[in-house]
Amino acid sequence: QVQLVESGGGLVQAGGSLRLSCAASGRTFSRYGMGWFRQAPGTEREFVAAISWSGTTAYYTESVKGRFTIFRDDAKNTAYLQMNSLRPEDTAVYFCAADLARGQDSDSYYSDRNVYDYWGQGTQVTVSS
Repeated sequence: QVQLVESGGGLVQAGGSLRLSCAASGRTFSRYGMGWFRQAPGTEREFVAAISWSGTTAYYTESVKGRFTIFRDDAKNTAYLQMNSLRPEDTAVYFCAADLARGQDSDSYYSDRNVYDYWGQGTQVTVSS
């Protein structure tokens, strides 16, 4: 069993920054692919970013490229999402997720929410205009 706990959400003005953290339980965190998804009211949960289990490859949805950065610290069993130049349309609940399968290292794989085995409870991000 893997537990994921997100933190770092909050209210920020447009143009501001936030760093989300996802702390994971388990001794094999370094083997997990990690993803961030978000869900705004009345919408489907959508892919934001992912980092491969090896940490060598990162993937982003088009709307956040150049503004968001995903990275991991395996010594701390934590994945992060650094969010800069935030926009009102980034407002959503952000979820982290863990993939234990070490599947193919590709955008199509990691952007598919169905490959993830465990999910956090989510953290609210609100960007005011």
